[in-house]
Amino acid sequence: MLEFARWKYILVAVVMVVATIFALPNVFGEDAALQVARKDRAAIADESRKSVEEYLRGQGVSFSRSYVDQGRLMLHFDAVPAQLKARDLVNENFKADYVTALSFASRAPDWLRKIGLRPMPLGLDLRGGLYLLYQVDIGGAVDQLLEVYEQDARRTLSQQNIPFSDVIRVTEGSERPNGLRVLLPAGADVGQVRGVLRRLWPDLTITSFQASSGPIVQLVLTAAQIKERQDYAISQNLTTLRNRVNELGVSEPVVQRQGLDRIAVQLPGVQNSAEVKDLLGKVATLEFRLVDTQNNVSEAVQRGRAPFGSKLYETRDGLPTLLKRDIIVTGDQLVDATTAATEQGPGVSVRLDASGGEEMLRATRTNLGKPMAVVFIEQRREEIEVAGEKVQRTIKEEKVINTATIQGVFSTNFQITGLGVNEARDLALLLRAGALAAPLFVIEERVVGPGLGKENIEKGTTALLIGMALLFVFMLVYYRTFGIVANIVLLANVILLAALLTVFKAALSLPGIAGIVLTVGMAVDANVLIYERIREEIRNGVTPQTAIAKGFEKAFSAIADSNITTLIAGIVLWALGTGAIRGFAVVLSLGIATSMFTSLLGSRALLTLMYGGARRPAKLSI
Repeated sequence: MLEFARWKYILVAVVMVVATIFALPNVFGEDAALQVARKDRAAIADESRKSVEEYLRGQGVSFSRSYVDQGRLMLHFDAVPAQLKARDLVNENFKADYVTALSFASRAPDWLRKIGLRPMPLGLDLRGGLYLLYQVDIGGAVDQLLEVYEQDARRTLSQQNIPFSDVIRVTEGSERPNGLRVLLPAGADVGQVRGVLRRLWPDLTITSFQASSGPIVQLVLTAAQIKERQDYAISQNLTTLRNRVNELGVSEPVVQRQGLDRIAVQLPGVQNSAEVKDLLGKVATLEFRLVDTQNNVSEAVQRGRAPFGSKLYETRDGLPTLLKRDIIVTGDQLVDATTAATEQGPGVSVRLDASGGEEMLRATRTNLGKPMAVVFIEQRREEIEVAGEKVQRTIKEEKVINTATIQGVFSTNFQITGLGVNEARDLALLLRAGALAAPLFVIEERVVGPGLGKENIEKGTTALLIGMALLFVFMLVYYRTFGIVANIVLLANVILLAALLTVFKAALSLPGIAGIVLTVGMAVDANVLIYERIREEIRNGVTPQTAIAKGFEKAFSAIADSNITTLIAGIVLWALGTGAIRGFAVVLSLGIATSMFTSLLGSRALLTLMYGGARRPAKLSI
C-alpha cells in the first residue's frame, strides 16, 4: 500500500504556505522612492513628517504613498523626475536636520511591511542601487600622520622630562605641511632631543638650527615617505569602507579603487539606509584627554585662547571646557567597540590594543579622582557660496561627548556613557569598522540602472519564461498526469527558493538568475529520475502503488549523490569567490535544498494523495 505519514503532509503544507507569504512581496514590484532620515539618528516624528510632506506638496511635487519605516520617512513616487526633484528640495531646505537617499520601495501592502517582509534585494545589474564615487584627500592623510607625530613627540619629551616650548607643523618646499619643528628653550640640550626623536622615528630626516627664540629641531618627510603615506591612506580607506558596508548589512557591495585618489562604492538594492552615505564617508574618531582643572575656562574664553599645554573645546550642549593637549589614547588604538546598557543609560564598551591599554593604565593610575573627557572628532565637506561662486570647504568638528571622574585604575576595557541609543549604535559602528586614514568626500552620487540595459534584461526574462513554458509543455506531453505533478513541484521550487532568498536578503543578480535556471533544471532532472524508475517498475509487472513507492526509493541515491556533489562545488565557489560568483553560489546551494525538498517530499505527497491509501489504480498516467 502507498502511504505517506500525516506529519509529512502537514510539514509540506506549512512550509509552502509560509514560503508563499515570504515570497509574496516580490510580486508587487517597486516604486522610485526617497528616504529622509534625521541626522541625529532619532526617529522622525509625525510633526516632522507633516512638515516635509506639506512643503513638497506646496512645491508641486506629488507622491503616491508615504510612511515612517524604522524611524525614516519613505516617500513613493510614480516617476524618477519627481523623486529627484523631491530630493533636491529636501536637501536644499532641510539640510541642517535631515539626510536623504534615493532608493526603491516595494509596492507591497502595509500589512506585509509591518510584519517585516521585504522583497529580495536585486543587484546593480538587475535593479540598480546607490553608486558613490569618493575622492580621498591624500593631503589630509599626511596631515593626520603629522598630527600623530606631534602628539608622540609631546608625550615622549614630557615622559623623559625634557623641556620644550612647543611642537608645531611646518611647510618646507611644499604647499601643505610636511614636517614638524620642536621649539626648545635657550640652553636646551639639542643632542639629547635629537637622540630621543631619532629613536622614535629612525627613518625621518632630522636637522637642527638656532633661532632667536632658542634652538629648533626639525623633522621633514621625504617625497617617498609622503607617497607611501598616501598609498597607505587609499588602502586603509578601502578596508574601512568595506568594514562599514559590512556593518550596515548591504548585500554584495563593490568597493574598489579608481585612479590615483578615488574609491567607487556600489551598493546594490540600498534600502532602509538613508544615512548610509553619511556613515560611510564620516571621518570620525575619538580622543581621550584629561580635563585641565588648574586653569579657568571663563578666562580662556575671554582671552580667545587657551593656556599653554591646554586646548579649548565645547561640549555637545555648547558649553566651553579646557582639556590637556596631551592625548591619552586615540580611536586608532581601539580593537573593538559594541553598544552596551549601563547604569547611566546607553553606552559603548571599548577595548583597546596593548599600547593603548598601557597608556590608559598609566593615565588612570596617576590621575585618580581627576576628570577625563572623551572628544568626538568629525570632518566633513560643505558647499558654500563665495563671491557668487560655489566652493567647498572642510569643516572639522570637535565635541566633548562625555566627561567622567577617574574612580579606578583600568586599561584595555572600559565604557563610554552619556549617549543616546542611536548615537551609541553609530559610534560603535564607526569605531568597530575602523577610522579612515584620510578624509574622503562624495564627488558623484547616482542611482545606477541595470548594467546590461533594460532591454537586455527584459529579453533575458522573456527567454527564461519561454524556456520554462517549453519545459512545462514537454513534461506534460511526455509524462501526462505525472507531468502536471512535476510542473506543480517546479513552481513550488521557485516559490520556495524566492522565499529563502528573501529571508536571507541575498542580492539577486544575473549570475543568480543563472543559478535559478540551473536549480530548475536539477529539479526536473530529479523528477525525471523518479518517473523513469516508476516506469521501469511498471514494466517489471508490479502494481501501480508499489511502482510509485519503489520508484522514489531507488531514485533517492542517484538524486542525493548528484545534489551533494553540486553542493560541494557551490560551497567552494562561495568560500573562494567574490561578488557575483558568491551570489551564484548562494542561489545554487539554496536551490539544491529546495529541489531536494520539493522533488522527494512534495512529489511524494501529491502522488500519494492521487494514487495512495485505499485506492487500487489499475494503471498510471505516466
